[in-house]
Amino acid sequence: MRTSGETSIDEQYSSKLRGVERKLTFVPAGHAYRERFETGSATRVTFLYLDPAALHKCDENETSLSPRIYFEDSLVWETASKLQKAIEGGGANCAPYLEALSSVLAHELSRSGEALLREPRRASRGGLASWQRRVVVEYIEEHLGEQVCLLELAALARLSLHHFCRAFKQSFGVPAYQYQVERRMEAAKLQLADRAVSITDIALSLGYAQTSSFSSAFRKTTGWTPTDYRRQFE
Repeated sequence: MRTSGETSIDEQYSSKLRGVERKLTFVPAGHAYRERFETGSATRVTFLYLDPAALHKCDENETSLSPRIYFEDSLVWETASKLQKAIEGGGANCAPYLEALSSVLAHELSRSGEALLREPRRASRGGLASWQRRVVVEYIEEHLGEQVCLLELAALARLSLHHFCRAFKQSFGVPAYQYQVERRMEAAKLQLADRAVSITDIALSLGYAQTSSFSSAFRKTTGWTPTDYRRQFE
């Protein structure tokens, strides 16, 4: 969770998303990449560099190898994590394994990009367009400590309230209000790891007037009370 900063590729694709845990960014060769991070706690970012030839071999038309900022894909994540651990583990005989993992990662990136190309067609059947998802999510992330009105989000997406609520659920799988609560709880998890911050202060920072309301929302979302969750860090 970064407190501020921005990620951009070619100054055309950009994001100020704060919650970037388990998020992936893909920068094709020849594109300008810039990232600025300010965080309130230790943050780990891993950079993996792949031979462009390996990627082009998996995607001869190069249609799916477009820049992507903060996307999620469990298969790409798992393969990238294995590659990271293999590199950090070292060993004289790991080169063939690294080569194999790199090939798999190239294939998964290509597959993920092809799925992204199909996304606009799904959005046309009732979901939010990519620009609408971006502006709405960024606004929610920047106002986690406030009770954001659905009318505000609908206005940002330039839709009626009814159309926005239906399109948001189709795009994200949950209603807009539930999505906001889930994002607050993810932010709460990070703050709970710091025992110097009281649970009351965390609740207030996330827009809850009463600690009991925050505790109830946290337990409903995570299955833990804030106190029990914090004990995991002792």
